[in-house]
Amino acid sequence: MRWRPRARCCAPATSRTCRWGEGRALTVGGHRIALFRTAGGWYALDDACPHRGGPLSDGIVADACVTCPLHERRFDLATGEGSAPGDRVAAHRVEVVGDEVWLEIAVPVLAAA
Repeated sequence: MRWRPRARCCAPATSRTCRWGEGRALTVGGHRIALFRTAGGWYALDDACPHRGGPLSDGIVADACVTCPLHERRFDLATGEGSAPGDRVAAHRVEVVGDEVWLEIAVPVLAAA
């Protein structure tokens, strides 16, 4: 499977509603997204942990990673790479324009067999 960008959309959040070091769950274009604001910038990942579907938006953010609140699996905020072999969530592009948060949602595209 490969990924391609989808049309950009404004997230239902602003830079004022998402606190530093926390995650916020959003539904954007039918996708459940975890939006994070850190000292290093803004990040967005798919909200469901691939292990058991835990909400990454409720996880602990530290060292440019988020830890799933259910079983402590860690995911890199920039890439979505997990700490366990084969674990990965989609990472989405975030851009802040003024006070608005914009997301470019990556959607799966199945490669031809």
